[in-house]
This record gives sequence, structure tokens and C-alpha cells, in this order.
Amino acid sequence: MEANKTLKVPGATLYYQVRGSGPVLLMIPGGPTDAAIFADLVPHLTDRFTVVAYDPRGNSRSVLDGPAQDVDADVHGDDAHRLLAELGDEPAYVFGSSGGAVIGLNLAARYPGRVRVLVAHEPPCGRVLPDAEEYVAGTEEVYQAYRDQGVEAGMKRFEELVGLSGEEQEPPRTPPSPEMMEGWGRIGGNLDFFLAHVLRPVSGYLPDVAALRSGSARIVIGVGDASTDRQYAYRSAVALAEQLGTPPTVFPGDHGGFVGRSADFAVALKRALGGA
Repeated sequence: MEANKTLKVPGATLYYQVRGSGPVLLMIPGGPTDAAIFADLVPHLTDRFTVVAYDPRGNSRSVLDGPAQDVDADVHGDDAHRLLAELGDEPAYVFGSSGGAVIGLNLAARYPGRVRVLVAHEPPCGRVLPDAEEYVAGTEEVYQAYRDQGVEAGMKRFEELVGLSGEEQEPPRTPPSPEMMEGWGRIGGNLDFFLAHVLRPVSGYLPDVAALRSGSARIVIGVGDASTDRQYAYRSAVALAEQLGTPPTVFPGDHGGFVGRSADFAVALKRALGGA
């Protein structure tokens, strides 16, 4: 099956793509990215799953009804819940990357009956760390840099905050597909919305560890084998896994390992989802 669809939700219209057959696997992208970030990963999953990737509200093709406003993890979690309800009654498999992993954690905590397994890959939940106050203050600095000096300054301060400034990114093993390149072209148009209305409310989310531990969904926290403890998302993932009482699951590549190492990443993701 292959289809591009939209779903009306309160305050926005979500764009989503459906590929493959089998149980539903919802793919949640992070930050200013959209469904195309998974374009090279999805073909490796459609033999086992009906893969559904979407643009979070305010990004790319998921348009808002009115003026932009802050979007927190609860709003994003509600969107994911409504999308899963549109897709059927059975609990779904869910994969979230970065900020998308934060959304997945919110979804699994608040709507556990909707989620069979959640793989949350490097969620930047800075509030689980011992230096949480420093992280929260850092996100405010990012926002002020954006307000005072614009997108470029805001993104520069953001990369410094999350530990990506000056870091060598792992080179891709395979060239990106045209669909992914098209998606990268859209990301620039999402940066204003991300810095103004998403970064602070989503990265400030504190996962409900008690609900996650007691819920019916199985929670897998993922980290990249090329990520480092200089990076907030990696540190947050390790700390959250410890609070959940389970070791983190190691995936190929760095924070975006599914981009440059999609085939290897898909093998690890299928293994983590298990039983599908």
C-alpha cells in the first residue's frame, strides 16, 4: 500500500504517508524535520509493517489553522493519538527520533493502550539529568538568541547547547534519496517555528517514568553507537533508561543514524520492536 493523506485535528491538518503492509509502525520525526527524514529507512521496513510517517503540526505540510503558537508535548501526543485512532483499533508500534522520541514518550505515558512497543531514539529530555536547570536555562538562551539575532544565531546556540557544535558527524554510508533531499530543502522553512514555538516546550518535557513503567507498552530507549556523552540527547537517553530500569539499546550511527546507515538501522529497529 502507498498513499499520502491528511487528517484534520484541532488547530491543524496533519500530513502523513502510508507505505507497506502489516501491523502499523508510526514514525515520529524530531525538531524541524518532517516525514522525509525517514525516506531511506522506510523501504527497509515495509516488508514487515504498514509504515506511517507524518509531519508534526507546524512543520512542512502539516499546516496550522491560525497564527503560530507554542506546541508542547501534550499537543503533539494528542496528534499522534488521533492519527493512530484514524489508522485502526489495534495497538501500534512506534518509533520516535530526537524530539519525536519525546512525543512518543508522551503518547505511551498518556495513551498506553495505543502503543504496543515504543522505540525512543535519543530523546532530548534534559530535565531527567542532574544538571536539568542548566539545560532549561540553555534553551532560554537559544530562544533569546533567535529573538534578538535571528534563525542563524538561534541554531548556532542550539548546536552548542546540545553538544553538536564542532562535532564530526558520521559520514553517510549511502547517498540520500531524492525524497530525503527534497525534505532537507523544506527544513529551512520550519526553523522559525521550531525555535519560536517547539524547542522550549518539547525539550522541557519531563517523562512520566511511573506511567511508562506501569503501562502496557514496552519502552525501548535507543542510543547511537557513534554518539558521545558530550551530547545532551545521548546523556538524556542513558539517564532515562536507568530510571526506567532497563539498559539502553544501541543502534548504528549517531543521533541521525537512520539517515546515513538506513539498512543497518532497520535491522536493529526490527530487532528492538521484536515479535512483529
